[in-house]
Amino acid sequence: MNARYTAARTSLRTAAIMLVFSLLFTAAMAFTYTLTRPAIEASELAEKMRLINEVLPAGSYDNDLLGDVLHLGPTPELGLSRGGAVYRARRNGEAVALLIEAEAADGYAGRIQLVLAVDTDGRVSGVRVTAHKETPGLGDYIDPQKDRNKERPWIGQFAGITHDQVDPAVWKVKRDGGVFDARAGATISARAVTNATGRALRWAVAHRDALFAAETGSTLPPQE
Repeated sequence: MNARYTAARTSLRTAAIMLVFSLLFTAAMAFTYTLTRPAIEASELAEKMRLINEVLPAGSYDNDLLGDVLHLGPTPELGLSRGGAVYRARRNGEAVALLIEAEAADGYAGRIQLVLAVDTDGRVSGVRVTAHKETPGLGDYIDPQKDRNKERPWIGQFAGITHDQVDPAVWKVKRDGGVFDARAGATISARAVTNATGRALRWAVAHRDALFAAETGSTLPPQE
């Protein structure tokens, strides 16, 4: 009887200690998250602005670009299965460009996330890869930070091209009968980014007026 009583007390004491430890650990984690959250958010914002300034010159707009946002639901034309965002650049209240999130689902190692800027004349201001899992040293040249050609990064070939300059039928890499370059032995990554960029450009031009007219912060219905 005493042995069972002692065992029960020991079990209760152990459970109580574990509960207290769990509560203290949870509180410590919550405190750490609260303490580091501003720094994490600031770092994420700085990285986002770095990419934005690479595809859209900072002096070309004067509005709070990240605040002038539209939310998208699933948008197949942009490869966004779970939705995304469109940011609108303006200068003196006038429309300047759309900054669009897009994805290529057919990368060599999975989905490739992109951001591209398209001005009101249907011209690509720039494209950047924001996330990918392509093979290091082979297909990751789609990211200019990984591209060994620093003077003329592969992804820079899209900048300055207008919607009506390249027919959709040849908006492909040269290996597929198109006009864009790709590195030998690593065509799949380039093909995915090239095709996704062309689709996003056509979508932006087709819906430009509706995108600039929509209420800031709203979630757009599917654009036909």
